[in-house]
Amino acid sequence: MAKLTSRDRRKLRIRGKISGSTERPRLTVYRSSRHIYAQVIDDEKGTTLAAASTQSADLKSTLSDDKKLDSAKKVGALIAKICLARNVEKIVFDRNGYLYHGRVKALAEAAREAGLKF
Repeated sequence: MAKLTSRDRRKLRIRGKISGSTERPRLTVYRSSRHIYAQVIDDEKGTTLAAASTQSADLKSTLSDDKKLDSAKKVGALIAKICLARNVEKIVFDRNGYLYHGRVKALAEAAREAGLKF
């Protein structure tokens, strides 16, 4: 069996405790060295309700000169806008094993400011 990284162990521990439902879907974050991705998932149905990233067509043209932290804030605001348009107000935040710091924190706070409750 392959050795798990620290992030993978944290991820498994977090996912054991939280899951998304129809009433409160799960907002999960993935960050690479260059981009950040966010998805809202209903774990009961196994469907993705909304998704946004720095690769999204809506944001890609506006991010050319932004720093990664500013890009994460824009992705958080976009995912909140998409969720509110689809009548999803309350979510459960899944940091996906990442520390709640930097880009992950910026995305979460921007989503809160845009109207999501978690």
